[in-house]
Amino acid sequence: MAEPFLTQDFHIRWSTLTPEHIEPGIRAALARAQTNLDAFVDQDRGKMNFDSVVLGLDETTRELNEAWGLVTHLDSLCNSPALREAHNKMLAEVSAFFAKIPLNEHLWDLLVTFSKTEEARKLPPVHKRALDEAMEGFIQAGADLAADKKKRVEEIESELSQLTQKYSENVLDSTNKWELIIDDVNRLKGLPASAIDAARADAAAKGLGTEEKPVYRITLKAPSMIPVMEYLKDEGIRRQVWEGACSIGRGGEHDNTDIVFKILRLRHEKAQIMDKANFADHILAHRMAKSGRSALKFIEDLYARVNEAFKRETIELQEFRADTAHQAADLFQPWEVAFWSEQQRKSKYEFDEEELRPFFPLDKVLGGMFQLAEKVFDLRIVSREVVFVEPGTEAPADVSGDAGKPGPVEVWHPEVKFYEVHNEKGVHIGSFFADWHPRDSKRGGAWMNYLKMGVPPRGDRDRRLHLGLICGNMTPPVDGKPALLTHDEVCTVFHEFGHLLHQLCGNVEIPSLNGVSVYWDFVELPSQLMENFCWERESLDLFARHHETGEAIPARLFKKMLAAKNYRSASDIMRQLALGKLDLELHMHHATDDGADLDRLGREILDGYLMPLKTEPPTMARRFGHLFSSPVGYAAGYYSYKWAEVLDADAFTRFQKEGVLNPAVGRAFRDLILSKGNSEDPAKLFHDFMGRDPDARALLVRAGLA
Repeated sequence: MAEPFLTQDFHIRWSTLTPEHIEPGIRAALARAQTNLDAFVDQDRGKMNFDSVVLGLDETTRELNEAWGLVTHLDSLCNSPALREAHNKMLAEVSAFFAKIPLNEHLWDLLVTFSKTEEARKLPPVHKRALDEAMEGFIQAGADLAADKKKRVEEIESELSQLTQKYSENVLDSTNKWELIIDDVNRLKGLPASAIDAARADAAAKGLGTEEKPVYRITLKAPSMIPVMEYLKDEGIRRQVWEGACSIGRGGEHDNTDIVFKILRLRHEKAQIMDKANFADHILAHRMAKSGRSALKFIEDLYARVNEAFKRETIELQEFRADTAHQAADLFQPWEVAFWSEQQRKSKYEFDEEELRPFFPLDKVLGGMFQLAEKVFDLRIVSREVVFVEPGTEAPADVSGDAGKPGPVEVWHPEVKFYEVHNEKGVHIGSFFADWHPRDSKRGGAWMNYLKMGVPPRGDRDRRLHLGLICGNMTPPVDGKPALLTHDEVCTVFHEFGHLLHQLCGNVEIPSLNGVSVYWDFVELPSQLMENFCWERESLDLFARHHETGEAIPARLFKKMLAAKNYRSASDIMRQLALGKLDLELHMHHATDDGADLDRLGREILDGYLMPLKTEPPTMARRFGHLFSSPVGYAAGYYSYKWAEVLDADAFTRFQKEGVLNPAVGRAFRDLILSKGNSEDPAKLFHDFMGRDPDARALLVRAGLA
């Protein structure tokens, strides 16, 4: 194929997607998308209908969307200097192209003209919502602005795409740049054996140390860093790692300070052009919260309800250390908090998170999770044979390109798996890739995304299959042993799988309303609901099995796990509220504070939300990818996690009342929420499932705070 990024194959030939093909492929896709848009605008106004206008608009850029999606996907998972250069070369052009679409006055006029027709007035509800949402999206992007303002919005979008990409690269590069090599295993006392083995294997993979004289490599990637901060007795090493984490996006060639203020200022300018007071009001007008003020009120109301418990937990931890170390109660250093929290939890509940790790081998977790999807949501998940082909080399002749065809499916890395999903009638509704372990070329965190948006059959149109992916940075396998996850990592796997189910079960005939294309403060409901299954005996028994004996979690250990579940729950909630508050305050009240001391500003914003410490840490803003690694992302929307947690805590009470693995409840959740996408108002979808509006108290009850 001349332009592999324009592939229409369902099973993508990853080995053909090399950096030198990005520019010609994306340029060709841009040209075709422009031709499509020109033809779309020129359609006969007397013959236009819903299909030619609303569905037609979706189709004009589908090829470009999918091609650019492959580029950004590879940038996240297989980053290299050549790929980064090719991606960044096209980024401004692609961003400018998409920014121009809603600013095209002829296109906007076409939508407005259609909206006034007799057909538009009589559209069925879902079609009417699709038209309304499309028009609202255009207005929010500036469709009804004057020409000079439209031009400035285009420029802002292009600048934001480049700044946020640079921010993201700075986070990745400064994370990868830092390492700590330990040559004396005695300095790793307290660290679980699994973490020591992983540090040794990581060093060996980098060509460091020998079998006779091994060394141990600590990095800022979560599976390496978190055990160090929680378990390592050597305070000096913990301090070094904490200081390393503080260096991400801070200082030197990878400093994000100015970039943060530039992004904030551009977003604010865009909001002002749109006649909104601030970026939060601009973005949230089309979310459940409706305005920055109501989102901030949500954060502050929850803060008031957990603040006393948060203060109490802080004092209790200080007193615990004082009693244990025979010293006066005092403030903590930031590198001491996780360590002493873990010590207190062990003391209070005789519970060590590491005791659970042998029960969570990744393959068993996935197998049990898929079994749960079958029992509860009536889905069948089947793994396919995969093959990794070195980029630029010839793939074996039997590699499959089409869904439903035999032969192995090509993947982008040897560790990647591929699965098909079928509904209760055996109909193939979509497939997904899974990529679970960290590497230097891969961004941090965990996420779900899709490469192709599926839609159900309609008229003479066949079903188009969903193609999704879930990725994470979980504990890797070491020395031929299985990857043994922490319980937190298991919750993360279930969380991303919840997003994936939302996408794959999407059964709306209009692509723009399907899957996870929902209001941002509703999108976390399915993902967070899935985490609840990681705490219930009935569901745990499907996947929590000892990797050597196959036994389920013993009753005494399960009891301790549940007892410790809400350990420092107010502090956990407060951390999320602090991140949400920082996000909203920056976008609402400090977007034009250029040149301000970012760390001092962060402390002022979060006064009362942070645990008092001897050394004040630098702000999260320089490495807060949710807010600053894409033009919008979770910007002014980080509150959504807690907003949706209110929904998920309440929604799961129905499972608890009617049966955790009750297929009737699961099927209702699938039919009334997962399959509906954005075809109806999210508040109505929740009401349809629960028979009432959400009860915010459910979150506090689950956290043991009410």
